[in-house]
Amino acid sequence: MSDLPYRRNVGAVLFNAHGRVLVAHRIGMPMKDGPDGGWQLPQGGIDTGEDPRDAVLRELAEEIGTANAEIIGEHVDWLTYELPSHLLGVAWGGRYRGQSQKWFALRFLGDDHDVRLDADDHPEFDAWRWVELAALPALAVGFKRPVYEVLAASFRRFAASS
Repeated sequence: MSDLPYRRNVGAVLFNAHGRVLVAHRIGMPMKDGPDGGWQLPQGGIDTGEDPRDAVLRELAEEIGTANAEIIGEHVDWLTYELPSHLLGVAWGGRYRGQSQKWFALRFLGDDHDVRLDADDHPEFDAWRWVELAALPALAVGFKRPVYEVLAASFRRFAASS
């Protein structure tokens, strides 16, 4: 499987006016905190020829029902993670070994009622909430935790309320 490429992806660390971050709960996962709980940041694939900045706003609209946000920061590097062995050959039709992600910090410009997990015909999430940025790594599944640790450090400056 090491011959497989990484899927190119974007991710959104969406901050509200109080400096908290939106996390969403993946459908079908246990509803609990911790590494098995299914809480994650909005993210998704980049379409062929699509600019990552456009992709992150499109993914927000698809996954949480609104792109009412502005990009306020960007992690300098692409962050990569490998799928665990039980997901290799399963996730994304078995075409990828993991993801290479471009992460953006965004300021949410809307109100909580603008978040609509049912806006897309194929919703990925069944719940959402605002959390402290520092809580992200503890919520992440194990194979994504190193990425979330980097994001918590990289985007700390945006966690102050506006």
